[in-house]
Amino acid sequence: MSRIPFYLLVGVLMLTGIVMTVYRHVEFDVPWTPGEQREVWEVEAQVNFFANGEPVKVNLALPSHQENFRVLTENTASSGYGLSFLDDDSGRRAQWAIREATGNQQLYYSVQLLVAPDAESPTVQPPSIPQDITWERPFDTAAEGLIGRAHQQSADAFTFARELIQDLSGDRQDENARLLLNRFDRSSLLVRLLNQAGIAAREVDGLMLEDGRRRQALSSWLQVFDDEGDWVILNPATGEQGRPDNLLLWEASGQPVLEVQGGTNSRVSFSMLKHNEPAAVAVRNQLMNNTLLNFSIHSLPLEEQSLFKTILLIPIGALVVVLLRVLVGIKTSGTFMPVLIALAFIQTSLFTGLVGFLLVVAVGLVIRSYLSHLNLLLVARVSAVIITVIAIISLFSVVAYRMGLNAGLTITFFPMIILSWTIERMSILWEEEGPKEVLIQGGGSLLTAVLAYLAMNNPWIRHVTFNFLGIQLILMAFILLLGNYTGYRLLELRRFKPITED
Repeated sequence: MSRIPFYLLVGVLMLTGIVMTVYRHVEFDVPWTPGEQREVWEVEAQVNFFANGEPVKVNLALPSHQENFRVLTENTASSGYGLSFLDDDSGRRAQWAIREATGNQQLYYSVQLLVAPDAESPTVQPPSIPQDITWERPFDTAAEGLIGRAHQQSADAFTFARELIQDLSGDRQDENARLLLNRFDRSSLLVRLLNQAGIAAREVDGLMLEDGRRRQALSSWLQVFDDEGDWVILNPATGEQGRPDNLLLWEASGQPVLEVQGGTNSRVSFSMLKHNEPAAVAVRNQLMNNTLLNFSIHSLPLEEQSLFKTILLIPIGALVVVLLRVLVGIKTSGTFMPVLIALAFIQTSLFTGLVGFLLVVAVGLVIRSYLSHLNLLLVARVSAVIITVIAIISLFSVVAYRMGLNAGLTITFFPMIILSWTIERMSILWEEEGPKEVLIQGGGSLLTAVLAYLAMNNPWIRHVTFNFLGIQLILMAFILLLGNYTGYRLLELRRFKPITED
């Protein structure tokens, strides 16, 4: 029979698991190793105004995902106000409303931003260019003079904008520049001159992030577009092109940052703080938005997440069992009993678990040997063993507590039904094969359980199995390949030792 379908299945599982794993790392910045740190900025906007005793509506522009930054969490504080988040072509905004307010008012908005160098800005549409730009005399002549001079000394939209800014700055200011700057704000003047020259541009507001700064204001920046729709950020004061790494674009659609209806003397100030967080915590909210390739258990309640964190380790233990039984040839008492014992070791610690396991099994075998003389039926005998195991564990726990050995209390994590069946099988094996076979299978089970514990308790393995569910498909592919092995086991090679001696 052709093995092609089998290898196709293994290949599909392997490829799918790798793609899912790499996708989550690249797209959602899930770290490969535990303990990685991510830089996070926490920015708070404080809105202050004086309410006139009438209905109040406040609109505040909000930042969104952009180059170098991803929005993690948002919080607001506004006593008595209703709050809505709006998202349209003009950008994201928070809108507070109240039927009546009087006196000084304070509203707060805070956002956590993950520093992500691989983050990209969303698609930005250039603003429309006004067709009816009019100037009063003599400002029209001055504007034409500046536009003509910058046009001669530039080659495209971006160099034109830089030259125009230089003409309005420092020693290059002429009488036309001084006349216009005496009447117009620099940033709005630059946008108007660029629009008259047929170049799409707008004024955007950004926040320069500096750790520990308080009561900071937004600064104006110039966003200039070329004919292909590409854009750059320019400093309207110096003409420097390029966006600084610590610049957060707070409002990037050319709309007002703050609008207050029903109040006066409105203003907004910003405070900021930088700190480091574990990478897994920093990106957790991104993992809650599940898609087909981002299937994640992070959206589950924490109790269920803790449960799955242990369950997802079982395939690692199963792989260890398959390796040891198929390739090495170690005999165990029960196929996957060592995996369950390894899970108990994770809860109890290795040394405490080994001591507790040996004590329970040893005492259980002694009592089981007595039950064998009563000629009981199988179901009754196993039930009696289960009750005996529970009694042994209870007795050991009480004795350990009275002796001040709190670690002994963790023996209750052992799977009692599995222990009972282990004692039953070892007892039957003792009667049929003798104590040697019991030691071989019991020792093999303990060795397998210890190796499975070491693999499952590894911090890196715990991290990748919990955060990358594609790993489960990769493990499935490896186990299927091992299940296709029909060669000699390592322990079977001892049969050929006499040949080598001859």
